Amino acid sequence: MKELLKRFATEYAIAEEKLDGREDDQSSIHYPAVFVFIGDKVSDAIEPIMEIHDKKWDNSAGVMYVHVASEGGAGNDHSLKPTDGHSTNHSGVQSSMDRDDKSTTQSRLTRFELPRPTEGSGNTGVGIGESADTSTSTSTSTSTSTSTSTSTSTGVNTNGAKSLRKDLYTSFYENERHLFELNRALRQVSHNISDFGRMYSSFDRIHLTFITRVDDPLNVFLPEISLLAKSIFSQSFKSVQMDLYGLISEKEVEAFGHSHSVGVAFLRELEYMQQSDYTFSANLHVTEDGISIPVTHAPSPLFELAYLLSDKNERGISLFDNMQDNYEIICHVNLLKNRKRKDVQQQSSNRNYNNMSFKSNIKSESGREGFVSAGFSKVKRPNQSIALAVLYHFYRQMITRMKNGVQLTNKGKLAFFGIDPQAISNRVKALMPDEDKIEEMTGIMMHQTSFNALKRLTLHEAEHEVYGDGCETYFRNNYVTEIQARLDDIKIGDELSLSVKKQMNERPEIGFFQVAEWSDELDQSGSVMSDLRSTIRETSNELESAKAELAQCYLSIVEEQSFSRLPLMDKHNLRSFIRYLLDTVYRRKRHILQLETELKLHQRVEAELSHMHKHYRQQAEQMERLEETLRVAALESIRTADDYIGQNIMEYYEVVTEDVVRDIEAKRGTSVFFEDRYLGSITGLLDVGMDHLVERLIHICRNNILTAEPFAQTFEEELLRRANVTIDYSNKQVLSKDDLFKKLYRTLEDHAAINVRLLDYTQEHRYEEKYFFGDAESEFIRYSLGADETSRIYKLGYVHEKRSSGVEKLNLMGGFHIEDLMYYRNGKMYYETYLKNGYEFHGLDPSLLSELR
Repeated sequence: MKELLKRFATEYAIAEEKLDGREDDQSSIHYPAVFVFIGDKVSDAIEPIMEIHDKKWDNSAGVMYVHVASEGGAGNDHSLKPTDGHSTNHSGVQSSMDRDDKSTTQSRLTRFELPRPTEGSGNTGVGIGESADTSTSTSTSTSTSTSTSTSTSTGVNTNGAKSLRKDLYTSFYENERHLFELNRALRQVSHNISDFGRMYSSFDRIHLTFITRVDDPLNVFLPEISLLAKSIFSQSFKSVQMDLYGLISEKEVEAFGHSHSVGVAFLRELEYMQQSDYTFSANLHVTEDGISIPVTHAPSPLFELAYLLSDKNERGISLFDNMQDNYEIICHVNLLKNRKRKDVQQQSSNRNYNNMSFKSNIKSESGREGFVSAGFSKVKRPNQSIALAVLYHFYRQMITRMKNGVQLTNKGKLAFFGIDPQAISNRVKALMPDEDKIEEMTGIMMHQTSFNALKRLTLHEAEHEVYGDGCETYFRNNYVTEIQARLDDIKIGDELSLSVKKQMNERPEIGFFQVAEWSDELDQSGSVMSDLRSTIRETSNELESAKAELAQCYLSIVEEQSFSRLPLMDKHNLRSFIRYLLDTVYRRKRHILQLETELKLHQRVEAELSHMHKHYRQQAEQMERLEETLRVAALESIRTADDYIGQNIMEYYEVVTEDVVRDIEAKRGTSVFFEDRYLGSITGLLDVGMDHLVERLIHICRNNILTAEPFAQTFEEELLRRANVTIDYSNKQVLSKDDLFKKLYRTLEDHAAINVRLLDYTQEHRYEEKYFFGDAESEFIRYSLGADETSRIYKLGYVHEKRSSGVEKLNLMGGFHIEDLMYYRNGKMYYETYLKNGYEFHGLDPSLLSELR
């Protein structure tokens, strides 16, 4: 059930947020782009980033991805391990938006495996990316035949773990085949990009984005991989621009010491790479003949900009969705720097992002390069929460209509079940054998006697004197036994069930809520059980009275009875008495039998009605439990939304849903939703399974409710109406549009806190720029650009994207250095201690690095 509801909410949200729908735009990137993921720990980032691109960029099919991982370290990119080398091109990662369109994802992701250090380098089998603090670790990769190979290393203890990062670096240079494979993989990516030339406005430049976790040992190869890539892509493009994104995880609990040390080691190397006099030269180009060609880097920073993004923001608060905000940041920064300008450009020059200007502003007076971080937030209609809230309210209204479907008198309820007094009486009369059979009793063999011998006897004595047990036997055989047989043939439960179902089909306003209520033993007000039991008591009393009268009659004296008698006519008088006896006694007995039959029928009806009640009560309880399930699902979804953006969802969409439902009913009839083309038979759906009912409800909501006009609002209109839904019209505290925009503006700013922790929140070289992504013509964007205009100390711009679904904000902050990072300052203690204990973390000569700050 939860999965069904989640899928419905997600599908609705995707449909609503799809940027090429409802006149919304998708952005385009201007130049080709390649994203290079380095290390096993960054595997989790690949698919989310691809999905964001597929959703946001209309030429995302031409974006290439490379994953440099350890041999056998498949991670979560679902990559295919090559069988004949160390690189492969495949479409193992696909966006959920394009899983069925294999042509758009073919060869988008290339995976290259770096070797593990050989035994000769002193390694003990510790996997790349595994921590020296972990006693057992396992890495798994999937092959093209879908088989699984697992390598497990245990007992991290000796020199291998202490020099893992250094050994990786040394091992890479010892085997030229691996370097050749890397050359071939990057060349293949460069050729793949040429297949998508028509998707881009220009092939003059290419943007290379490198992404790694700072504590992943594989980033020891960062200079080699980045400069080799730059060299190879320079053969096809006039300019290659490279940026680095270092992801920091501060939530390590188990492996904190070693991973912190690796992270600090990488940050020291990154600081060295970003120096203005940084140079590099190595024989990285390897031809198919094994000939090596040097790759050199002239004195300058290795990357245009180096971004550091943590899973904690500058306030020290952990991100709600771990790294997802950072993936959004990576994608939005790339769009900011590599966006295709539209024909109708809404931005003025001072609103545009300028990379050279930003770089200049984050450089210290001494010329030292600064690092960059960012924060991201978005305000949009909470579509998943809306979908679940509407589903709940629609269902609740259907239940209300079902509960209030019809009001009948008790007589009408008995008639509905087919157990009203007239129906039962007719049924009993139909069961009774013909009354003429009593007349036939006169033919029963009599004993030889005279009337004079009988006249002082009681009727009971006289009957036995004349017939013995003959009359009783005849009556039992022709009445009692026959009626019992007929009663045994009656399937009261089946008849009652069929009757109720027939009535419910003919009268759709009556459902199992009514049946459960009307058959409830405990409900004395609306149930027929009290009437039925009252009838049973009356019938039982009448039966007892009839039996008493019969007993009294049997005790009366023959000669005291009033029947035709003639003096001296004994035979005539005997015949008159016999007719009187049979007519008086056995018609009474027949009446008693009829009352007994009626009583038994009522009692069986009572028992079957109680049984039926359990069935329909169970269905009613199922419906009530489903109502609670839908309510909880909606509330849980709302709780995941921002406190302000998620406010009043239940209250507002209760009103909206009710209005839409009433409008449809007004046009198509009050019982329209219970017709076969909509819900149809609820009982039938429940008999099949609760999921079938939910699927039908979802279908109606998706096609008839959520498509109504009140749901086609801009996010600003929707939020304003929702904010005021609980306020009385006469209340002067109604939220104005300006008040709403102020709150939205503050919400976006608060949630776009920079995703890195610094020792000093306002460090010396802090420089900020902030950008909105949204419709430049919207009232909110115009308000935002004017807000705090005279007092702001940062540059504020925007990226125009025609959309009504929401607005996003990207805050850029640069100018800090590694010693400003809390991660660096906390990890330095571990780094120094591990060095003293014989650990080696660097592939390059540590003397090239600046002193620990």
